[in-house]
Amino acid sequence: MMETTLLEKALVKVKENGLKYTKKREALLQFLIKNNRYVAAREIYDFLNECFPGLSYDTVYRNLREFCDIGIVEDTEFQGEMKFRFSCSGNFSHHHHFICTVCGKTKELELCPMDFFQEQLDDYEIDGHRFELYGKCPACRNK
Repeated sequence: MMETTLLEKALVKVKENGLKYTKKREALLQFLIKNNRYVAAREIYDFLNECFPGLSYDTVYRNLREFCDIGIVEDTEFQGEMKFRFSCSGNFSHHHHFICTVCGKTKELELCPMDFFQEQLDDYEIDGHRFELYGKCPACRNK
């Protein structure tokens, strides 16, 4: 039920941003929702290529970038490559993550450190930022 709601919200956002609905895009989003972690584009491609033989890697990567641009997918450089995850915020709002370096699971962080830095950069214009914490989640730490 929860996955359906997230998928429905994402597909509405896809349509609102002028992107066409396709089964491939839906499958890509479902895969990210189900995995609930940062995933390499190659892993997403391998899964989708089983469902849609002949699908190009470039198509998968282009869709991931488009979904990042509209805020339904988040990206990060993690362990030397770009990885992607479905936006863990149901309303696709600004937030940050703790990322487990063992299993890749993430925990959403609602506090944004930019409030602190903005005070120190009063005369500067900030165009963007990225803030992520890395370590071991409780499950991996206890192994």
